[in-house]
Amino acid sequence: MIFKLNPSAPRLILFAGHAGTGKSTLAKRALPLIIEKTGEDFFFLDKDTVYGAYSSHIMELTTQNPDDRDSPYYLENLRDWEYQGLLDIVKENLLLGVNVILVGPFSKEIQSGQMFNPEALGMPPQTCISIAWIDLDPNEAKVRIQKRADPRDAWKLAHWEQYAKRRISPPEHLSIRRFNNLHFDELSFEKMIDDLVKP
Repeated sequence: MIFKLNPSAPRLILFAGHAGTGKSTLAKRALPLIIEKTGEDFFFLDKDTVYGAYSSHIMELTTQNPDDRDSPYYLENLRDWEYQGLLDIVKENLLLGVNVILVGPFSKEIQSGQMFNPEALGMPPQTCISIAWIDLDPNEAKVRIQKRADPRDAWKLAHWEQYAKRRISPPEHLSIRRFNNLHFDELSFEKMIDDLVKP
């Protein structure tokens, strides 16, 4: 198998949004379409896969609650280091000419504008960044979070009003394509993919 590199302008495609919106599911569904439309290969990187077990272990050692993934303690002491670790992995791949699909909330980095600037992220300056922001009504997101019954959501559900205040809407930007995941629509999804992979 020949791996198709993109050394001239590597792509970073981010699937972002709040918990329960379906980021990971949609990113996995998008991957073969993106490969087909670009003729290029991609490294798939999901925050929960990379840091799920690690973060649970650290939180159990520090707060005796392995499922604490959203409390003020987690946000202050672990969140930014996880995200920086993800971005370091992304950078290493992009420098090698390997495109990346990245999955994670990244609301802080998007809201600050950092995610729109490769150099501000520490990425190669020629990197092409596209963002799929997955929208979902907060009440429906809560229902889906309850249904998936992941222990790591316990803090969110127990402090929903406090958590819901952090569910910001992203700023308007040419790099962002929004997709409402309340009722999946194949045509809208393919249109979003086409927009994400435009030069």
